[in-house]
Amino acid sequence: MLFVAVRRPFDPSKGETPLKILMLPAVAFLFMSSVPAMAQKGDLKIHFEYGGAAPNPSAIDVNKDVQFCGQGKLMNERLLVNPKNKGLKNVVVYVYTGRGGSKLDDVPPAKKILTLANDKCRFEPHIVIAQTGDTLKVTNPDTVGHNANLGFFNNKQQNFTIPAGQEKTVALEESEPAPIPVDCNIHPWMRSYIVVLDHPFVAASDDNGDLIIKGLPVGDELVFRVYHEAGGIKEVTVDGKQEEWSRSRFKVDIKPGMNDLGTVVIPADSLSAD
Repeated sequence: MLFVAVRRPFDPSKGETPLKILMLPAVAFLFMSSVPAMAQKGDLKIHFEYGGAAPNPSAIDVNKDVQFCGQGKLMNERLLVNPKNKGLKNVVVYVYTGRGGSKLDDVPPAKKILTLANDKCRFEPHIVIAQTGDTLKVTNPDTVGHNANLGFFNNKQQNFTIPAGQEKTVALEESEPAPIPVDCNIHPWMRSYIVVLDHPFVAASDDNGDLIIKGLPVGDELVFRVYHEAGGIKEVTVDGKQEEWSRSRFKVDIKPGMNDLGTVVIPADSLSAD
């Protein structure tokens, strides 16, 4: 067996001298030296901002099951902007692997169970992020019946009723080319979206307009796609510099650690609350 000499700090209390060396098998030494490089990953951070005065979400006209659904003040969730910092919520960003996109190594499925609740006559959460192999559990804690109409392209289309207090499960076996709307045909104002990808590199912006995609592979320029239900995203301003994200895509050369893209301003006329 081939050995290599590795000098290490000596301990005089143990009678060691500065010439003390540690003999390690060459294979073990090479493995130790390669671990940091193999483990390197990068995160992508973005702050999305609405390029105009923050609009107030409009109230929903509750015209079905009014006695129950009308108890709370339901608001249109299509375009949500934080009035304090103009942060834009529900912007979805993911590594795009379609034609002209990035090539990724296979990522083993996490096989999570994700919940989409019909909660007080609205869907919660508004955006479900899933990986192939996950299961979607659609629940109904309300006292009125709902249904879920999932307009999948690649998975089997689903349109089922969910009586009060019951639930249904949906196997997510295939990735989808875009976020898929989920509607309740009984209560037409109810809508959410489900994102199903064959990898976990995706995130949606929060109440402050912030998102972080974690654990991205480093060393390659990755292609990302950006989506918002209120309109297409093409002309943007990134930290004060105007850019064009053709077909709602942009590229980032991911480095180890945090990659901060900065503040991305989306013009107000690109998005519509209706």
